[in-house]
Amino acid sequence: MFLGEDLLAYLVLAFGGALFVGNLLAVVRPPAAQLDESNLERAPVARSLFFSGLGFVAALWALASLVSG
Repeated sequence: MFLGEDLLAYLVLAFGGALFVGNLLAVVRPPAAQLDESNLERAPVARSLFFSGLGFVAALWALASLVSG
């Protein structure tokens, strides 16, 4: 198979990890940027925590799939 048999699990692990870390950091440490009409002062907390949890579950599932063989 192209790029190995575990390509899908590695992709889910990468995207899930990025979703988890990115949304969690958006809540914990918002960017210090110029505020105007198009930028929010803070990330929406409920949505960011939901997507962070979703990314954690996806990354954990992919990691379990890779470890179990």
